[in-house]
Amino acid sequence: MNTMKNQSLLFIIIVGMMLPLATAFAAAHKDRSSLPIAIKANELAADNKGKTAIFSGKVVAKQGDITIYADRLTINYGDKKNDVEKIEADGNVRIVQENRIGTASHAVYESKLGRITLTGNPKIMQGADTMSGNIITYFIDEDRSEVSSGAGRPVEVVIHPTGKKSNAGTR
Repeated sequence: MNTMKNQSLLFIIIVGMMLPLATAFAAAHKDRSSLPIAIKANELAADNKGKTAIFSGKVVAKQGDITIYADRLTINYGDKKNDVEKIEADGNVRIVQENRIGTASHAVYESKLGRITLTGNPKIMQGADTMSGNIITYFIDEDRSEVSSGAGRPVEVVIHPTGKKSNAGTR
């Protein structure tokens, strides 16, 4: 029974750590769709026929309280100009919301699938708690996440209990 409670708590914490990533890439998602997105970069290459916009060089994208930093950000549009199908962030990807930070070398948000995938040394941090693996995938509509191991890298989760004082170092 205690194991079941611990597993439930672990699941809730992990899902809570993934939520900022979902909202960061879900520019067309419900709650943030009415907020403007401000993007700063050294360069912009827009291809109307190809339905892409590529921002490169010190990219900073901000929507509400979420900021995405990357070397390059590619937005793939649908048939409508504001219909975002996919957003890819490459190079030194960092997603910040309050005390939550997600990092990776590559991140992809696929709006039709409701999925965000972090690869390239992905790590999620909230306060002192961390989660990492080879690939971190968050399914927005299902409110679930998967962290997989690979390439000699195990899944690692470190959760610090709240409300309890540590006796470490005391006698």
